[in-house]
Amino acid sequence: MRDSAFYCQLLLHEDRLRVLGALAMQPGTVREMAERLAMEVTVVARSVGKLVEAGLVRSDPSGCYTLDVAAVQAAKRSLFTQAPAASAATPDEKILRNFLDGDRLTTIPASASKRLVILRWLAEKFEFGVTYPERTVNEMLRQHHDDYAALRRYLVDAGLLQREQGVYWRTGEAGPDNVAQIA
Repeated sequence: MRDSAFYCQLLLHEDRLRVLGALAMQPGTVREMAERLAMEVTVVARSVGKLVEAGLVRSDPSGCYTLDVAAVQAAKRSLFTQAPAASAATPDEKILRNFLDGDRLTTIPASASKRLVILRWLAEKFEFGVTYPERTVNEMLRQHHDDYAALRRYLVDAGLLQREQGVYWRTGEAGPDNVAQIA
C-alpha cells in the first residue's frame, strides 16, 4: 500500500486527473481518450502510463484502459485515514522539536515560556527523592548543552530543582510564580 504523499503527488497533476476522470466515465484507448479530452496523444499516453504504474488503471491486450475501482478506493482510504502528521503535535512538542537535536539542546531559548518547556524536559532527567551533588548535576546537564551552569541556575530559579550546600534535588513543577524568575 502506498502512502498519501505518493497519491497526492500523482494526482495533483492536471493531465493525470483529466485522464482519471475520463476513465471513471468510460474505458478507452489512449487515442479515444485524447480525442474526448482534446489532448495530445503523447500527453495522454504519459498520464495513463503513470496511472498504470501506480496501479489505479488496468489495460487489456487490445489496449483498452479501465479504472481499477478497488485500487482507487484503496488509494482514497490511504489519503483519508492515515494518522495526522506532525502538525498535530502539542505546542510543547513543537518547542522541543525546534530546540533539540536528539537529546542535545541546540540553543537555550531566549523566551521565558519556551525556556520553561525545555527546563521541564531537563527536570525529568532527575528523579524525585534523590539528591545529586553539584558535580553530578553538571555532568547530567552537560550531556544536553555546554552551558550547564546556566541550565542549573535556570532549573533552580524555576523551582524545578532545589539546592542546599552543593546538593540538589528535584522539586515540583514550575508554577506561574517561577516563570517570572527565569525570564
